Amino acid sequence: MAATLTANVLEDEIAVSLARGIAAANQRAYELGIDVAQSLITIRQRPKNGIVFWQINYGPKGYINLRGGDLMIDVNPNNGAIEQVRWGQ
Repeated sequence: MAATLTANVLEDEIAVSLARGIAAANQRAYELGIDVAQSLITIRQRPKNGIVFWQINYGPKGYINLRGGDLMIDVNPNNGAIEQVRWGQ
């Protein structure tokens, strides 16, 4: 059953910021050769210079016995700009 989103839900600043962040990070991940649909995606907030950035992490879904190689992208929550891209070790 599909839910209709009300205006107050669409005006939720955190939800809109996160949607902007994941869209920007997904685009960069695709550019870097990551198969986003086959990735385990985790999101956390990461404070830096007084701003709490979205850190979007792309790793393998079958991560057991694997080490490193994750892609981490920090996105500015205010404008959706990519601030930093890092690869795990």
